[in-house]
Amino acid sequence: MNKKTIAAVAIVITSLTATIQAQTAGEYLETVGKEFENIQTNTWDYTRSAAHGKSARKVEKRRKEVVIANQEASKKIGKLGAFNSSTAFRDSALSFLKVNYAVLNEDYAKLVDMEEVAEQSYDLMEAYMLARERADEKLKLAGEMIHGEYGKFAAANNITLVENKDKLTKNMEIAGKVYKHYNEVYLIFFKSYKQEMYLMDAISKGDVNGIEQNKNALAKTAKEGMTKLETVKPYQNDMSIKKAAEQMMKFYQEESEKKLVTISNFFVTKENFEKIKAAFDSKAQSDKQKVDEYNKAVADYNKATNEYNATNQELNSKRSQLLDSYNKTNAAYTDKHVPTK
Repeated sequence: MNKKTIAAVAIVITSLTATIQAQTAGEYLETVGKEFENIQTNTWDYTRSAAHGKSARKVEKRRKEVVIANQEASKKIGKLGAFNSSTAFRDSALSFLKVNYAVLNEDYAKLVDMEEVAEQSYDLMEAYMLARERADEKLKLAGEMIHGEYGKFAAANNITLVENKDKLTKNMEIAGKVYKHYNEVYLIFFKSYKQEMYLMDAISKGDVNGIEQNKNALAKTAKEGMTKLETVKPYQNDMSIKKAAEQMMKFYQEESEKKLVTISNFFVTKENFEKIKAAFDSKAQSDKQKVDEYNKAVADYNKATNEYNATNQELNSKRSQLLDSYNKTNAAYTDKHVPTK
């Protein structure tokens, strides 16, 4: 680079610096504000999509787009010079973007993988929901920090801010409260839901001991769940998802404490029948008592089978209806309370 080129570059840099320093406090605030608002809007669009029934996997592309937008905003704000010899406001904005980027690029990225396995156990589901709450809380705290710096910069430069909180910020706060109640109720439901899955697995295997153990465990979790639901405070007096969860707890209690007796009895009767049949088939029977014993076992087995089928059909039908109602109620709750725009 020759001396003339260096001189020209120096003039451009000096001119750019002079332009930046020539900005009024309002213009400086607006420059940062536009980038901040863009990131907030994009982040809200991503979290809103997830809130309205879309899995983290389905909105993964949107998350990556917000990460890129965050990087671009950091570059633009990073080019700003000091205002009145201070870079405090600019650096605060960059700190917010750094936190926002970390949450979106790391915390939310991990949620995609955690969501994939969350259904496998109550502990994994609890960890997933806790991780999501923590990620949301980080964004909230970062947002509060930058809004505080907005106020400080405005006050120091005699700028009057019309609103303390913009609509985007309020919407994100609302979503946080809505999902706090949702998560609390869902975890109570999921614990019994998962326990029933273990019970269904034992039934499918004809494991009598497993059925008894999981039946007792389901009765315990359902009772505990009902007790916990009594202390849950609804969001804006909306009792819908709480009542839907209570209906599921009542079903699990009835299933484990009453209906499963028929299921257990079937497998015990079946086991007894198979022993008698094996002995009966092993040799020619001439003893009337043995024949009567076998016939009784057949009758008992047929009766137990009919009762098993009827009970199973009743439980499957009621379970399907209640789960469908529970899922629809959850969807209606978030659609009603989480802002869509």
